[in-house]
Amino acid sequence: MESFDVLIIGSGLAGQSLALRLAATHRIALVSKRQLEDGASAWAQGGIAAVIDPTDSVGAHYADTQIAGAGLCDPKATHFVVEHGAAAIQWLRDQGVPFTPDADTAWGMHLTREGGHSHRRIVHVADATGAAVQETLMDRVRKHPNIQILENHVAIDLIVGHKIGRVEAGCLGAYLLDRSSGKVSPFGASHTILATGGAGKVYLYTTNPDTATGDGIAMAWRAGCRVSNMEFIQFHPTCLYHPQAKSFLISEAVRGEGGILRLADGTRFMPKHDPRAELAPRDVVARAIDFEMKKRGLDSVFLDISHKPAAFLQEHFPTISARCLELGIDITKQPIPVVPAAHYTCGGVLIDIRSRTDLPGLYAIGETSYSGLHGANRLASNSLLECVVFAESAAQDIRANPRPRPDTLPAWDESRVSDADEEVVISHNWEELRRFMWDYVGIVRTNKRLERAQHRIKLLSSEINDYYANFRVSNDLIELRNLVTSADLIVRSAMRRKESRGLHFSKDYPQMAANPKPTILYNPHWPKTLTRWNT
Repeated sequence: MESFDVLIIGSGLAGQSLALRLAATHRIALVSKRQLEDGASAWAQGGIAAVIDPTDSVGAHYADTQIAGAGLCDPKATHFVVEHGAAAIQWLRDQGVPFTPDADTAWGMHLTREGGHSHRRIVHVADATGAAVQETLMDRVRKHPNIQILENHVAIDLIVGHKIGRVEAGCLGAYLLDRSSGKVSPFGASHTILATGGAGKVYLYTTNPDTATGDGIAMAWRAGCRVSNMEFIQFHPTCLYHPQAKSFLISEAVRGEGGILRLADGTRFMPKHDPRAELAPRDVVARAIDFEMKKRGLDSVFLDISHKPAAFLQEHFPTISARCLELGIDITKQPIPVVPAAHYTCGGVLIDIRSRTDLPGLYAIGETSYSGLHGANRLASNSLLECVVFAESAAQDIRANPRPRPDTLPAWDESRVSDADEEVVISHNWEELRRFMWDYVGIVRTNKRLERAQHRIKLLSSEINDYYANFRVSNDLIELRNLVTSADLIVRSAMRRKESRGLHFSKDYPQMAANPKPTILYNPHWPKTLTRWNT
């Protein structure tokens, strides 16, 4: 058994930010399913929302977040995040992140605007902010002597005190699979952090990387933690539609800088759906595109920014411009074919503003968590901000509340399993899951569709659990198991919401309820004698 002060599962912006904040005083293990740079954070194009311009205000950012969140944003969490926005940007600047400069402003950074924002407040690095932030932090993480990086390691499950006879011990670490050797080992920790991102790969079409399989959400649920608002899956309106362009996002900032959504014949359609037109929040724009595509039998719609000068486009969108040009699309002359795709999991593991879950010693930060910030729909560029702000709050709580390292933990038991005989079962189940989730639990939902999805999930869960019990674990099996759990939580949450709000639109309940509340799921296996840490 290996033992650490802090075990961070997930190596995106949330995980790396926390590691760097604690590395001076704690021995840290940073776990990455693949390579350190392969998380979803590096895919973020737009930027980070924060109040920098004196003509802007924290109150305006709070209001914009609440409006986008359709009345379900937690006021305390939302105030907490937007009030710490400027400090989060300053911390990133101190790490060396090269935000796009603007010499004509007192603050020295260019600010762009995105849908749902009333001011220019998006700090960015051209159109590849996530990649630039990740590259900067990754360099510092790799060089720090107190951070042990465990690449190609997959977390299977949390090690929980009440499941191994140590009732009040809380979370004691996790079992990790070394993908290179196939060996499973217990990793003990005083504090364990889930920073594994979202569950976008539960859908057929997504802007997420292949690693976004809901791991942290599923592990926390199996450990007994509450999850909240899993029905709110954000579909980004503009994913590049091209057979060779897997998961390539066309940034919100393209619409923020004047991009117009059109049909194939050039007709603009957003003004008839919402007075904010292309600058409406993502849920509104995604539903409008979905409506136009289904009504007319279209494969895609088109995002046109060719009316802007070529030099402007090259300066602001070099990554998008280059990728489109590789595929034969010149954005200075042609519109970009786009479709909606699953983009962000607004719900997740329930946490407080100190990033604490229900289990003592277990924290969650970033997309895997539910802090209350995003409500029924995430405001553009609030996601990276949430990662940095809650990494700091978790670091403060960990420093203030030392816990003993576990001395011994049970070894992983493989005595009653064998090697899998037919791996094809996993790939076929994965494909079936993603397709029926897209068809039945997508942008527009009905009771009948949700019931069909739930029936399929029960059958898949039974088959996968039987497979898990009898064969040695593999990366694909672990991910499929977590995806099915995440899908189950999404459907259960969607069936409980008897209204349409934000990202959850039901044809059976098209109106908004008068007094909305978060959807909180309680795991029935949580011991009645155990007090929840997050109160």
